[in-house]
Amino acid sequence: MRRLRSSTVVLGSMGLMAVALTSCGSEPDKRCADRQTRKELSREDCDDGGSGSRGAYYYGGSSSKGKVSGGSFDKAAVDRGGFGCSGSGGG
Repeated sequence: MRRLRSSTVVLGSMGLMAVALTSCGSEPDKRCADRQTRKELSREDCDDGGSGSRGAYYYGGSSSKGKVSGGSFDKAAVDRGGFGCSGSGGG
């Protein structure tokens, strides 16, 4: 059986630890979207805060063909989870 070099083991374990820490502690992805149509908008539409703007940040999920899905406009409803995370996220 072939023995692994210590540097390989150290680098591999550090990589796993980095993935675990970043997936637990990171903010969920966010993108600006129209609350009614779920059409993806520019970030300025959310940061502007104008009275006529329907743009709001959409957390998690993905964007396909200019529309967001699989996430939520409520940041607290999106749980990043990840390896070794023990959080209670609302669904």
